[in-house]
Amino acid sequence: MERRPDSRGKVRDIYDAGDNLLMVATDRISAYDFILPDEIPFKGEVLNRISAFWFDKFADIVPNHMVSIDTADFPEEFAQYRDYLAGRSMLVKKAEPIMVECIVRGYLTGSGKKTYDADGTVCGIKLPAGLTEASKLPEPLFTPSTKAAIGDHDENISFERCCDIVGTEVATQLRDLSLKIYTAAADYAATRGIIIADTKFEFGMIDGKVTLIDECLTPDSSRFWPADSYEEGKVQGSYDKQYVRDWLTANWDMTGEPPHLPAEVIEGTSARYREAFELVTGTEFASMKENE
Repeated sequence: MERRPDSRGKVRDIYDAGDNLLMVATDRISAYDFILPDEIPFKGEVLNRISAFWFDKFADIVPNHMVSIDTADFPEEFAQYRDYLAGRSMLVKKAEPIMVECIVRGYLTGSGKKTYDADGTVCGIKLPAGLTEASKLPEPLFTPSTKAAIGDHDENISFERCCDIVGTEVATQLRDLSLKIYTAAADYAATRGIIIADTKFEFGMIDGKVTLIDECLTPDSSRFWPADSYEEGKVQGSYDKQYVRDWLTANWDMTGEPPHLPAEVIEGTSARYREAFELVTGTEFASMKENE
């Protein structure tokens, strides 16, 4: 797309569209805070269309910023780019971002496992003894973090600190909405053979209301595990970029620029994203881009 975005994240490009924004999910992939030199085919479209699926599904639980993913609804200035934008873009309402990441953990893994092993807590929350890798937690935990700039790391914070940052009323809404959406999503995903181990939500204010924004329950913002191979006590396979992370860990010392990925890693990762789409939505993945 020739037009320069008004802002750019690791994966998404954002364009001002008057009263709205146009969010474009590219095929870029990041790992360990680096944007990798190779793209993953169909990744952006999968992320965008999975988000749209969840926004529709949970519209009765929480308002969201989605206006449309149909390019026919986009402003005329984007008409010449419709083929590129098809499937991977979303017209959204402008929101004032709330500057905390809303993380919900349903299972013990990742950074939570490390702190639990050290002192029996996850983000300062005391948990029962005897849990191990991939243990289901007694109840889902709301563990917010700060929103770091690109290249920096988010910092886990307590609920009390979250209240200090955004105010008790808003923090309480963030916690309650995050747990409600996660629980509903996890219950649904279980019927599709997926365990949602954890996820990250972002919220903003639109017309004075706390509103779900950015992406929602995608393989980039969540850990999706296949239920049929779940086994407590071991690291689970997942429908996300863990395949890429594992290859980088084995083949790169994390210094200098990240290396190019082998073709089999690119295609294997693309296949995992497409499989996640099909499992979540219950529909076969077919690109909306006309010339694919």
